[in-house]
Amino acid sequence: MAEKLPFRVILKMEIFPGLGPGFEATWLEVGRAIAREPANLGQMLVRAVEEEDVYYVVTDWTDEPGFRAFERSQAHIGHRLRIGPFRRRGEMVLTQGVFELPGREARATG
Repeated sequence: MAEKLPFRVILKMEIFPGLGPGFEATWLEVGRAIAREPANLGQMLVRAVEEEDVYYVVTDWTDEPGFRAFERSQAHIGHRLRIGPFRRRGEMVLTQGVFELPGREARATG
């Protein structure tokens, strides 16, 4: 039986100009707290190369119910309050993995 792939949340965040360093530092603190959530499998913050002041957060969860429980938690409300002053606009996309293919390097070492 194939391994179930993670439930992935992709956030696009547009932040206010000039606040990148503060946002990144705050996100790292918040991200470390989220990493301790039981259903969280990992996350990554990436900065857009072709769009100024745009970041993406890619977060993997065990499943949608695990993510939804976190999303409704008091902890998450606190995280949003910390990130809020940096954020100009945002979008969230919820996804479920279908296929995952390892890259060449992963195949060579695995």
